[in-house]
Amino acid sequence: MQFLMLMIPAGYGEAKPNFQPDPKKVAAMAEYNQALTEAGVLLALNGLHPPSEGARVSFAGGKAKVTDGPFPETKEVVGGYWIIQVNSRAEAIEWASRCPGSDNDTIEVRRIFEMEDYSPEVREAAGH
Repeated sequence: MQFLMLMIPAGYGEAKPNFQPDPKKVAAMAEYNQALTEAGVLLALNGLHPPSEGARVSFAGGKAKVTDGPFPETKEVVGGYWIIQVNSRAEAIEWASRCPGSDNDTIEVRRIFEMEDYSPEVREAAGH
């Protein structure tokens, strides 16, 4: 099973452009990422620039609307992610629990749909 672990760092919604993380926190996170790699469960990972450098594309009435960051009233934003391959939801949660997060950081753990999770009708619609 594949899981997406979304890092939601406290206060990241207000981070300014060109934000740089604390090197000590980066070193701790690098050790965690190495443990994921050595366990053979890590498929991908990346950190994300703050929302102040991003854009949101929303849709209404069949039209796309672009809003440049920062975004008003943002409570939680994704700061990075990992994609891991493990045997169960419990194992994914165990890995998320080992992350060296800071106070009030959150990791959301979500299972990734795999084609066999879908009904035959959905697989056919998707071209599989």
